Amino acid sequence: MLVRFGKIIRNYYIQFLDFLYPLFKQWMHKGLFYYLASGGINVGTNWIMYFVVHNFVVQKQIVDLGFIAFSPHIASLIITFPFTFLLGFGLSKYVSFAESTVRTKTQFFRYAGIIAFNFLVSYLSMKLLVEWFGIYPTPSNMITTIITSVVSYFSQKHYSFKK
Repeated sequence: MLVRFGKIIRNYYIQFLDFLYPLFKQWMHKGLFYYLASGGINVGTNWIMYFVVHNFVVQKQIVDLGFIAFSPHIASLIITFPFTFLLGFGLSKYVSFAESTVRTKTQFFRYAGIIAFNFLVSYLSMKLLVEWFGIYPTPSNMITTIITSVVSYFSQKHYSFKK
């Protein structure tokens, strides 16, 4: 059922992207356009979710689970991670790298490895930017996302979803 839903969404989304692509055709190939559009959706979703979670769910307070406590910016990162992970995988599989012949299970584990690395980079970047440099959490999350997005594109293209 999830696969069928993904294909339905993909068809409508691809039609929308194909409608917009002529505006960008002179600057990039279609595959890169699909990746940037899908990545933009995932990044925008992440930034909005992070802002909402940090300001209204965690309420800028330490999250104490009894056996471990998380600073509000790290707790927000952890809470938003699963949603954007699944959204990003779905968009990558069904839109950006739909032509990949690698099995879904293999794609998923490769993608998870790359995202785990990106999560570690995000964690360290957030600690550095917020706690050492004193930058507000939401802009720090945005800076971190830009860095990990560049790394993610090349690793996904040449490893997770290679043809």
